[in-house]
Amino acid sequence: MKTVVVVDVANVMGARADGWWRDRAGAAARLCQEVSELAARGVPDLPDAEFVLVLEGRSRGAASLLNVLYHSVRVIRAPGSGDDAIVTEASSLVTSGASCLVVTADRELRRRCEAEGATIVGPTWLLGFIEAGNI
Repeated sequence: MKTVVVVDVANVMGARADGWWRDRAGAAARLCQEVSELAARGVPDLPDAEFVLVLEGRSRGAASLLNVLYHSVRVIRAPGSGDDAIVTEASSLVTSGASCLVVTADRELRRRCEAEGATIVGPTWLLGFIEAGNI
């Protein structure tokens, strides 16, 4: 079964105290590049995982700052609520038979995605794999 990791970029960015609030688009672009590099390396126990990165608000500007992303990474620029876009994506993936893993710490979003059949992990799950690759 294909596994797709849907990343709440704003929420994961907020889990780092690296000054992301001064340049949301730049911080989002850095995180997207890090996830793309992770996708290229592979995630232990999820070697063929695909990633969907959801950008919202001022972070949507990151799409124009991104270098080439690895082929298994897709970016969604949510026209409105990023949470709504994530729930829609999770529902679509589960309906198509994929295993959907949503990365967020947002309690309400977690509840909504679980109701659609997605599995949830917090930002530290993703950031741990990213940081392990930077050592």
